[in-house]
Amino acid sequence: MKIVVATKNKGKLRELRALLEGTDLEVSSLADYPAMAEVVEDGTTFFENALKKAKAVAAFTGETAVADDSGLEVAALGGRPGIHSARYAGEKAGDRENVTKLLNELEEVPPARRDAAFRCVLVLCRPDGAFEAFEGSWEGKITMIPRGENGFGYDPVFLVPEYGKTAAEIPPELKNRLSHRAKALQKLKKKLAGDLEIG
Repeated sequence: MKIVVATKNKGKLRELRALLEGTDLEVSSLADYPAMAEVVEDGTTFFENALKKAKAVAAFTGETAVADDSGLEVAALGGRPGIHSARYAGEKAGDRENVTKLLNELEEVPPARRDAAFRCVLVLCRPDGAFEAFEGSWEGKITMIPRGENGFGYDPVFLVPEYGKTAAEIPPELKNRLSHRAKALQKLKKKLAGDLEIG
């Protein structure tokens, strides 16, 4: 079975491919469909954005699509950056600018009050429009400074308390067991295993 992952983000695609290893799924991405127009993520929730992307990609490609919307929610910031995580410092901003803005906003917040969680909603959509959603979350804290070279996005400032390291300091294979995306994808894999009897 072929699945099109609704992303051009190489880091996200690499994670999803690693998480789907051991299945009989043929995984492609939007990089394989350059003619597809970008889907505007104008939903108010992770679910709305993921569903919009998954439906659009399934309709365009004629294949089963998987889309995720995920982000970082920081309690001291009232849940920001949330659905705006990827563009927190502006439309053209990259990971470094987003992390810098986040740390600046938390400058006066002590370590004990820097609780945060990564949240992910995955939507599996078939070409006929039928869909299912799967959710995962990963609790942690925001560090004072970035640490580590692995991962992407906010990983260098997301402390995994049980390991005393950031998501960018732990090995990718460990992150792929703990992360919000991993938890959502495990639920998706169980669903596909039931449907297709894949591993």
